[in-house]
Amino acid sequence: MLAETHSVHAIDRRGRGASGDASEYSIEQEFEDVAAVAMALANESGRPIDVMGHSYGGRCALGAALRTDALRRVVSYEGAPAAAGVSYHPAGVEERLRHHLAANDLEGVLVTFMREVVGMSEDDLQAYRRDPIWPIRVAAASTIPRELDAEADASASIERLGRVAQPVLQILGGSSLPVFRDATLALGERLVNGRVVVIAGARHAAHHTHPAATVEAVLGFLG
Repeated sequence: MLAETHSVHAIDRRGRGASGDASEYSIEQEFEDVAAVAMALANESGRPIDVMGHSYGGRCALGAALRTDALRRVVSYEGAPAAAGVSYHPAGVEERLRHHLAANDLEGVLVTFMREVVGMSEDDLQAYRRDPIWPIRVAAASTIPRELDAEADASASIERLGRVAQPVLQILGGSSLPVFRDATLALGERLVNGRVVVIAGARHAAHHTHPAATVEAVLGFLG
């Protein structure tokens, strides 16, 4: 839908899809990856580009914005880090995820993550299983535990990402877990040029459940 009016480039983040990986991992590498793509596209087009990311991808977009002025504007769907002392993660979820990963149960990793971290209901989970994206998400589920660990890095803290100077649109699901709302609003208070749009009835994946409303919010921001 976005490609009807804009040139769109989709990134396979490291360890996912057709992208390679490395033995060592950090969220700062993700920031640098997005910044590198932004710089390459800006050089190609002769103007800075806009970046949209969902959840962890939104956090990577914010981190990239601190590294290059080739990135003009950021759209982040519930990508804000939690405040110090607050966590998205229920107690013991990392151990449960690694148990599934050790058993090579990638679907178990994804289901546990969606239920416990994202807060997806059983009805929504069943609907997501029917989505064509499901097997692709399962194939990439091995990256989930390391990404949850990397979220605690100081480079991805709300204090650090709150320094982004570019215009930022944060999109929030009106029915998402309170921790997503609290983090979104807390980051919004720190940004010098930020705004928040709430999609009524949506949870953590409005791009799947409320695509028209998501696109409307994005295009309203981009102009």
